[in-house]
Amino acid sequence: MKIRKEGDIEYRFEHPDDFRRFVRDKKSRKAEPKLFSSKEAVSAFVADGDYIVYDFSSLTRGPQALIREVIRQRKKDLWVCAEFTLHESALLVGAGCATRIDVGFLGYGSYIGQAVCEGRVRVYEWTNGGLALRMLAGARGVPFLPTRDLLGSDNMSVSAAKVVEDPYTGLPVAVVPALNPDVAFLHVHQADIHGDARIFGTNLFALEAAMASHRVIVSAEEIIDHDEFRKDPMRTTIPYFLVDAVVHAPFGAYPGAMPARYEIDLPHVDMLNGIRNDLQMQEYLQENIYSVADHEEFLDKRVGARRMAELRRAATIMEGYR
Repeated sequence: MKIRKEGDIEYRFEHPDDFRRFVRDKKSRKAEPKLFSSKEAVSAFVADGDYIVYDFSSLTRGPQALIREVIRQRKKDLWVCAEFTLHESALLVGAGCATRIDVGFLGYGSYIGQAVCEGRVRVYEWTNGGLALRMLAGARGVPFLPTRDLLGSDNMSVSAAKVVEDPYTGLPVAVVPALNPDVAFLHVHQADIHGDARIFGTNLFALEAAMASHRVIVSAEEIIDHDEFRKDPMRTTIPYFLVDAVVHAPFGAYPGAMPARYEIDLPHVDMLNGIRNDLQMQEYLQENIYSVADHEEFLDKRVGARRMAELRRAATIMEGYR
C-alpha cells in the first residue's frame, strides 16, 4: 500500500522490498537514448494521482519547464513534495493539478495560503532535514531513519513522524518513514542522451531522489556528448541507469535562476507572487501556459531573446563577484 492514513494524516509509504523488486524488474541498465520533448516525457511518465518530488524549486534550479508542462497537460490529483516550494505550488494548485503537498517550507504570495485555508490543498509539514531523510531512507532501502530535528516541534502533529525510544541512549528520538515517489523532476546543468547528468553548485537531494523514485525525468540546460562523461566520471551527479527520460530545456528553471547560467527574473517572480485570486491565476495560466504549445514557445513569446540575454549577463557578473 503506497498511501497510509492515521487520523487526519496521510503519508506515502512503500515496503522497501516492493520498491527493490520494481527496480530489479522495471529499470534497465542499458545505455539507451532517452531524449524526449517535455510534452512527450510528461505524457509518458506522469499520470493522474502521482506523487512527484523535486529537490530544488522556485528561485534556483527548479524544474519549472516540466511543471508548466504538467499544468499544460492538466494532470490531476498530484501529491507534490519539496523541501521548499514557492510560486510553482500556487500554480499547480490554481490549475487544479495538485491536491496534497509534503513540504518543509511553503510560502510566497497569498494565493497558496488562501487555498490551504479553504481546504483546496492538504499540506503536511515536515522540516527540510526530515524530508531529506525520508528521501535518503527510500534510496537506501530502509523503512525509516531517525532524526532529532522534529522533536519538540508541532511538526509531530502535522506529519507522519513518530517518536520512539532510542535503543542505545534510552532517550526519545523521532523517526521518519521512507519515501519512494512515483516521479522525480530534476533540472541539471548538463546531461547526455542516456541520462548521465551533472549539477554544478548547490545540491539538496537530487541523487537520493533519483535513487528513490520509480521514474526520473531529467531536464537539462545543455545536452553534451556521452564521451564527456567518460572523460571525467567524478563530475557525474546522477548516473544514466536511474533516469527514464532526458529533456533538453534551456532556461528550464525560468523564472528562477540556474547557477552560473542565468539569474532569477525578479519582475516575473513578483508578478507570480502578486496573484491573489482565481481570476488573476487563470489569467496568468492562460497567458503563460495554456496559450503556448511548449517550453520553447513560452521562451519565445513570453520571455524573449533580449530578456534571456540580460539574465545571462547578470549571472556572469554575479559569478565574477564570487
